[in-house]
Amino acid sequence: MPKTAPRPPTTPRQEGATVWLTGLPSSGKTTVATALERRLAGRRVQILDGDELRPVLSPGLGFSRQDRHANVQRVGLVADLLSRHGVLTLVPVIAPYADARTAVRERHERSGTPYLEVHVAAPVEVCAGRDVKGLYAGQRAGKVRGLTGADDPYEVPEAPDLVLDTHCQSVDESVAALCGLLTTRGLI
Repeated sequence: MPKTAPRPPTTPRQEGATVWLTGLPSSGKTTVATALERRLAGRRVQILDGDELRPVLSPGLGFSRQDRHANVQRVGLVADLLSRHGVLTLVPVIAPYADARTAVRERHERSGTPYLEVHVAAPVEVCAGRDVKGLYAGQRAGKVRGLTGADDPYEVPEAPDLVLDTHCQSVDESVAALCGLLTTRGLI
């Protein structure tokens, strides 16, 4: 009788979820996502950073309302697919329009995938002071047009699952609040 290879030990299946971090440029979305990823070491976590994905998923798109909507939907699809396969997917993407964020939430609802919207809130003046990428300085100099929160709208979420006031709380405090939400929802 042929020998069969032993089965590898099974590990409990991790439930995936999408955590969409929306907010103005330089509000702290990627900073919080990266710190949370470090804190959850050992779990399957993927950051889908908008600055990294846009050139790959949406290379021909500009920054009109329709193009921003299309980009957000593409990122939302990737997030949903990863989350359905047990990955905690952190999405630090501005997503300035409520209808685009609603469409992503509805996609997740249809697939039965947990979705949390987190508003990373900081006043535009604070974000401009941080100006991590030089966008606000570029906008003031007339080199950048359509900057969300400066000369293009940002629709503040009406009922986010969590608000992180990154202008008055530390990164560690923001991560702790987000971990608290994920724990309450049974996602970590």
